[in-house]
Amino acid sequence: MVVFNTTVGVAQEVRADRAVAALSALSAPHARVLRDGAAYEVPAALVVLGDSLLLGEGDIVAADADLTEASALLMDESMLTGESEPVAKSTGDVVSAGTVVVRGRGVATATATGSASALGRIAALLDGDHEPTPLQRRLASLGRVLAAVTLALCVLFFALGLLRGLGVSTMAVTAISLAVAAVPESLPAVVTLALALGARRMAARGALVRRLPAVETLGSVSVLATDKTGTLTEGRMVVQRLWTPSGAADVSGSGYEPQGDLTRAGRSLTPEQLRPLQELLTTAALCNDASLKPPQSGSAAWTAVGDPMEAALLAAAAKAGCPDPAELHRDCPRIGEAPFDSSRKRMTTLHHLPDGNVLVCLKGAPESVLAPMVLAEPPEVLDQARLQAAQLAAHGFRVLAVAGAERLQWSLPAAEAEEGLSLLGLIAISDPPKATAATTLAACRAAGITPVMITGDHPATAHAIAVRIGLVEDGPADSVVTGPELAAAPDTDLTAVRVFARTDPQQKLDIVHAWRARGAVTAMTGDGVNDGPALRQADIGVAMGARGTEVARQAADLVLTDDELSTVVTAVEEGRRVYDNIRRFLVYAMAGGAAEILVMLAGPLLGLALPLRAGQILWINLLTHGLTGVAMGAEPASPEAMRRPPRPPGQHILAAGVWQRLLILAAAVTAFSLIAGIGARSMGLPWQSVLFLSLLGAQLGVALGLRARLLTTQNLSLPAAVAASALLAMAALHLPALQSLLDTQPVGWAGIGLAASAALAAFVAARLLRGAFHRKA
Repeated sequence: MVVFNTTVGVAQEVRADRAVAALSALSAPHARVLRDGAAYEVPAALVVLGDSLLLGEGDIVAADADLTEASALLMDESMLTGESEPVAKSTGDVVSAGTVVVRGRGVATATATGSASALGRIAALLDGDHEPTPLQRRLASLGRVLAAVTLALCVLFFALGLLRGLGVSTMAVTAISLAVAAVPESLPAVVTLALALGARRMAARGALVRRLPAVETLGSVSVLATDKTGTLTEGRMVVQRLWTPSGAADVSGSGYEPQGDLTRAGRSLTPEQLRPLQELLTTAALCNDASLKPPQSGSAAWTAVGDPMEAALLAAAAKAGCPDPAELHRDCPRIGEAPFDSSRKRMTTLHHLPDGNVLVCLKGAPESVLAPMVLAEPPEVLDQARLQAAQLAAHGFRVLAVAGAERLQWSLPAAEAEEGLSLLGLIAISDPPKATAATTLAACRAAGITPVMITGDHPATAHAIAVRIGLVEDGPADSVVTGPELAAAPDTDLTAVRVFARTDPQQKLDIVHAWRARGAVTAMTGDGVNDGPALRQADIGVAMGARGTEVARQAADLVLTDDELSTVVTAVEEGRRVYDNIRRFLVYAMAGGAAEILVMLAGPLLGLALPLRAGQILWINLLTHGLTGVAMGAEPASPEAMRRPPRPPGQHILAAGVWQRLLILAAAVTAFSLIAGIGARSMGLPWQSVLFLSLLGAQLGVALGLRARLLTTQNLSLPAAVAASALLAMAALHLPALQSLLDTQPVGWAGIGLAASAALAAFVAARLLRGAFHRKA
């Protein structure tokens, strides 16, 4: 039994570690360094202090470093900060290990590597052992109680036998056999099998379990703390609204796919309505350094190369029917540019037109573009544009203003052309919620799980997404609590907040600790290095497999290979299924063990001197706890599993009416078995063999009666195990070798009828009890 449990547990965790290692290999970074005047590519782990790192688009920074050169450098720091928007960097700024170059180039001097880097310091917070799971604590408590009660009853049985004049050796062997029967020693095998089957089913549905006990813990989850970017949202920037002085439009579609429609009030646009929108998006496509990459083998999604926001502009231009970017740049080649930087907050490009004129294209932050010194527009147009930009920003959009103009000729730098331009419009971009986000959170609430969003993003963006997915009601964004507000008011009741923004790794830990201090079982999702400590400290850490960082995957108990939050809900259902099966087995096994003790204690009072022999008790135990008990671990989930609240973490495994059900079933099995035995004695039948067959049959009847779905075909192993146990019970009565070993004899059809009646009565009692307790619950 020990070898079986250890083998299954180790095999599952080795399999999970191999899968995580395969995911990690996809993201193992290298670095380009400048040494002795020559450029080399080396593994990131070999970067040393003082190395000059050469940074280019798409590179993962291998160490914390100071920028000595920077040209239009834009960094994705979301894995450290949770902030979805790229950050502009200039000479003298610091870049952190693990962050990604979105656009531009730079040279930086390594100042900290490994555990001394920002990434390493966060990883250090992951130290610490896993605490026992709720199931492990409950089973340990049950084991202590069960051992004490069984020992007391067996001592009582032994003493009563001696008082009746039975031999010491006979009573000692029988008492020991009774103790073995009373303790469900196949429980470890049932638990391990149930957990392993649950882990296998989860893996087939996109959830990779790294620690086997985590399967059951999922069923106890009462709080789901989730990241925003890529978990509740698509993780890809999408243009969703357009505004021009002549009208607005909504843009459909998802991701970077160039398929979608432009509509106004739900209706298609006329050519006249579409024309200014096409001019807006064509200009944005020209003032652009990104590109779109079609789906590759093994992937059905378009991907962005460069700044995600610029890639979103290209996708929107394609939806509007604008010329292909390659065609645009061929017909209107770029002849000058003023790159975006953090001080100007805008980008300008100059393009040579076929007629010889020069086209000026400008895009940037509204506060930078909507200025009289840039635009030659009436004040009322600028006021209207500023109002629209403010409204869009309040709804969580990242807003870009776009302007342009034709010049007869131009030979000055592009920055000198940023005046007297025409406002073309505003573009609203966001990382939209996943289509399944709202239904997933609704399913959580229906299952009694409280969803909480924890993000490093801007509070307005976090609030807008929370409203769209139904996490909070529409209204003022003051319901969002930010990291700086937490730092200023450390006594804030964190469990009363549903949306956190601008949080750092330590604050995520504080939020998890606050919920756990309230007795909640927490599941935390994340993909960035900044999520690692909270993933480790939560009862269940859930990492994204496809886009998650190595730190997040190693800290997690569960890795989602499909990066879908809905998979967590599926995993919770599996966890509840596993727990229900374990508890169902306990009711079955302990009721049977208690019935055997009661039969041995009550039998002599009813004239049945020694109701069962030691070998008969062990044979009953082998067939009921072994074959049938293990098969119960594969039972399907109850239909109401996700319509009830999670069980309280401190609840005993036999609470909530389970003790009562167990005792009633034990009494029923005892009564039906003794009635069959007494009836057999009155009919002149071998009553001890009839009692043996009846007690075994009644327990098998209970096994079938406790099923959540009586006629299901999802677990045929249980009826098969019951049938096999019944055949082996009959073999014990008819095979000479077993007759001699167990001291049994054939009972005839009358005896079989008595045993079958006891089994049927026990089955009916189990079904009635299940229905009665289910209605009370």
